[in-house]
Amino acid sequence: MRNFVFLLFLISIMSSCSLTLPVRGQVQNSEETFTGTATGYMSGGGDLQIVSNKGTVCKGNFVYVTSRKGEGVFNCDDGRSGPFEFVSTGKSGTGHGDLGGSKFTFTFGTF
Repeated sequence: MRNFVFLLFLISIMSSCSLTLPVRGQVQNSEETFTGTATGYMSGGGDLQIVSNKGTVCKGNFVYVTSRKGEGVFNCDDGRSGPFEFVSTGKSGTGHGDLGGSKFTFTFGTF
């Protein structure tokens, strides 16, 4: 019983671990830029929240499909949405996607 309680304790600690990193991005062929954060969880998923220089707020969820590659979907408060994918080193990375029909690139972690 004691080992079982310890195991539950470890699982609860590990499931609450996360890493939040800064994000910067730009819509290609546009002056619209984004900044925000990406938070990855030990479960292999995470979320992003970015705000554009025009005031648009976009949120997205992602999952790691391999140990280094992830994918997700953005939804913005101006009606735009679209898929994205990224490659991570663990504490930084790059990504790209489609946001309302426009190409979008971003970096996260140490700039």
